[in-house]
Amino acid sequence: MSLATLDLPHPASGATTTARRPIAVWLLLCCGAVFAMVVIGGVTRLTGSGLSMVEWRPLIGALPPLSDTEWQRVFALYQASPEYRETNLGMTLAEFRGIFWWEYVHRLWGRLIGALFLLPFLWFLVRGRIDRALAPRLVLLFALGALQGLLGWYMVRSGLVDVPEVSQYRLAAHLTLALAIYAALLWTAFELLWPRPSAVADRRLAGVRRLAWSLVALLAVTVVSGAFMAGTHAGWTYNTLLMDGELVPAGYAIEPWYAAPFENVTAINFNHRVLALATLALALATWWRSRWLALAPRGRRLANALAAWAGVQVALGIATLLLVVPVALGALHQAGAVVLLTLALAVAFELRAPR
Repeated sequence: MSLATLDLPHPASGATTTARRPIAVWLLLCCGAVFAMVVIGGVTRLTGSGLSMVEWRPLIGALPPLSDTEWQRVFALYQASPEYRETNLGMTLAEFRGIFWWEYVHRLWGRLIGALFLLPFLWFLVRGRIDRALAPRLVLLFALGALQGLLGWYMVRSGLVDVPEVSQYRLAAHLTLALAIYAALLWTAFELLWPRPSAVADRRLAGVRRLAWSLVALLAVTVVSGAFMAGTHAGWTYNTLLMDGELVPAGYAIEPWYAAPFENVTAINFNHRVLALATLALALATWWRSRWLALAPRGRRLANALAAWAGVQVALGIATLLLVVPVALGALHQAGAVVLLTLALAVAFELRAPR
């Protein structure tokens, strides 16, 4: 079932719309927190910090080490991990703290998102501000958030046994669930803020809507392919516009063939490039086709922003690759992907069929 089929009942009056606005604002704040979480997760990955905390303590783990004794304890746990023995042998306590803090902030931010969602939800629920149609969706979103925490630890665990690298499959699943939660929060907030479709009936509307949803789907695949880039360090290879001077690199195929898109860095790098260019082309096509529709001013601005940002995102990706993935630029590229997803969803929302 797509987000487009999850429309909430229309408010019966402007007063009802006004009553829903605080809930929409709260959900948008949650979106902002998830957005920040994705960026923090990207920095954690880029700085090699993700395996610095080798124990999972959902409750008491909210506090960082507060004494030298506690710092020595967590450092000793890290020294027993495969990453220390094979990658960071000889690392000092001061150097360890540098990677520890990024992973700690990443986990702490996840706890804060849980509180940011749960406490206002309970307040709105007790006050009777949440519609019956909306409550089950919000409960499901909270459950998915809890599952995301478990999935994050499941991902980390893959790098604490034998090989000091998290599974790219688990990393991709972790990012996919984060984006699904973000998209559902965003769409729900849109429904609460703008419950009535703004597009004017037009025989061309359905075709442009299909383009917009195709863009959302392709963009999701492109972003997930970026997770495989990060999970296999494929971004640190082929740091030129052409790969080994060839349009299609010679090392693309491996055996078995079906594993290549997920395990062969050559194929992963090439596929991400192709998907990025295809996403740009589809974004421009959606924008161009939308120009002939009678859209509301908000929809027109969103379509223009979508086309412009798609170009910016491709430029960020090229720069990130050519400069061999500097942390700041890599994090900005990941943030840009979420911005592009936001715009694509907003345009798809604006193109809903008039009722």
